[in-house]
Amino acid sequence: MFNLLAMGLRIILIPSTFLLITAGTILGVIFGAMPGVSASMAVALALPFAYAMEPVIAIAFLVSVYCASITGGGITAILFKIPGTPSSAPTTFDGYPMAQRGEAGKALGFSLVASAVGGLVAAFAMALVSPQLASIALEFGPSELFAVSFLGISVLSCLDSDNIVKTLISGLIGLLLACVGMDPMLGISRFTWGSSTLLSGIEMIPIMIGLFAVTEVLKQTVKTKKLEAIDKEKSSSSKMKTVLPSVKEIWETKGTMTRSSLLGTIIGILPGAGATIASFLSYAIEKKVSKYPEKLGTGIPDGIVASEAANNAATGGSMVPLLSLGIPGGNAAAIMMTALVIKGVQIGPLLIKTQPQYLASVFGSMLITNIVMVIVAMGVAKVFAKILAVPYTILGPVIVMLATIGAYALKNNTGDVLLMAGAGIIGYMFVKLGYNSAALVLGLVLGQMSESNFRRAYTLSNGNLVAVFTKPITATLMIACIVMLIYPFIKYIFKKKSQ
Repeated sequence: MFNLLAMGLRIILIPSTFLLITAGTILGVIFGAMPGVSASMAVALALPFAYAMEPVIAIAFLVSVYCASITGGGITAILFKIPGTPSSAPTTFDGYPMAQRGEAGKALGFSLVASAVGGLVAAFAMALVSPQLASIALEFGPSELFAVSFLGISVLSCLDSDNIVKTLISGLIGLLLACVGMDPMLGISRFTWGSSTLLSGIEMIPIMIGLFAVTEVLKQTVKTKKLEAIDKEKSSSSKMKTVLPSVKEIWETKGTMTRSSLLGTIIGILPGAGATIASFLSYAIEKKVSKYPEKLGTGIPDGIVASEAANNAATGGSMVPLLSLGIPGGNAAAIMMTALVIKGVQIGPLLIKTQPQYLASVFGSMLITNIVMVIVAMGVAKVFAKILAVPYTILGPVIVMLATIGAYALKNNTGDVLLMAGAGIIGYMFVKLGYNSAALVLGLVLGQMSESNFRRAYTLSNGNLVAVFTKPITATLMIACIVMLIYPFIKYIFKKKSQ
C-alpha cells in the first residue's frame, strides 16, 4: 500500500494536477451545497472540464468533485434544513437544531471533521481491498464476467423495496436502451431507426446529465421563492464562523465516527447502494446503539457525525468495484467509468494489474481532497447564505446551460443535446409516476457488458448453456443473483400471509 501511496502522491502533487484537484474540490463543495444538485449531478456537470485532461488526471479530478460534493451537501442541511444532496438528509436531524441554538459553526465543524475522517478511512480501505479483488477477478472469464455484471443488475430489487415492480421495469428499460446501436458481435445496426446519432448506441453521458441535472431543475422550478438563512443574527455570512471541534470533543464521538466510517465503506462497495443509503442506515444504527438515543434528533454532534462520516465513506467504497471489477458502485462512479471508457481505458479486472496508476491517482486524490475540502468548505459556508439568496429561477437556467454544454461537448453533436433533453423529460415523468431513474441508468451501464460477455461465453461453449452456467464461480454468483431478485417478492408474500 505504501508503494501505491507514493505513486499516488507523485501523480497528485505535481503543481498543475494539485491545482486541478483543488479546483475540483471547490467546484464539488459549491455544487454539493446547492439544493437540487446531487453528487452524481455535480460529477456530470464537471465532466466537460475533464474532456481535455489525461485519463489518470481526469479520474482524479472527478473523484475530487465527487468527494467534495457530498461534504458540501451538509452545509445547507445544517444552515437551512435543506440537504444539498440526498445523502445529507439525516444531517438535518441534528445539524439544524444545533444551528437554531446558535451553534451553527460548531455543527459545521463536526460535519467537516466527520466528512474528512470518513473519506480518509474509505480511501485506505479502497487501497487495501481493490488489489485483492482484482487478483481474484483475474480468474474470471466471459461467463464469470457476465455473472458479475448480472449481479450488479440484480441489485435493482434492492434499490426501492417499496416499489419493486416499477424499479425492475425501469431497469429493463435501461437494458433495452443498451441494445440500441451496433451489434457488439455482428456489427449490424439495431433499433437506430435510420438515425446516425444512434449508430454508436445511446450515449450514457447525455442520458445521465438529462436524468440527474435536467430532471432536478424541472422538479425545482415550482419552488421559486428565495432561500433564507435560519437565523440572521447567528447564521448570516457576516456573523457565522465555522468552529472545528477540539480533540476532546472528537474523542467523545470516536465510536460513532468509527462505526459510521466502516459501515459507509461497506455499503459503498455494494453496487447500487450509495451514500444516501449509507447515511440513513448509519443514523438508524446509531439511534439503536447510542447511550442516549432520546437525544438524537434534538441537536447533538453524534447525529451529524453518523450521517456525514457514513456518506463520505461511501464515496471511497463505491470506487472499489469500479476499479477492481469494472462495475460502478453508484451513479457518480458510473459517470466516471463512462469518462474513462470514452478515453479508451479498458475498465475491468486487469486495470489495477496493468495500469495501477489509476488506483494510485484515485487514492491520492481522495487523500488530498478530504484534507483540502475542510478548508474550502469553511470558506464556502461563510458566504453561502448570500449564494442561496439567489432564486432557483436563476440557478436553474444556469444548470441547464452547463448541462447542455456538457452533452454537446461529448461529440459536438446536437443529437446528444436532444438525447439529454429527452432523458430529462423522461426522468421527470419517472419521478411523477414512481419509477426509478437510478435503475434505468444501472441497466444502461451494465447492459452492454452483460450482453457482450454472455454472447462471448455462449460462443466459446459452442452453444452449450449448461457449460456457461455450471462453472463454479458463475454458478455461485447466479444463485446469489436469483436470491436477490426473488427475495423481496417472497418477503412480500409472507408479510401478506401474516397480515
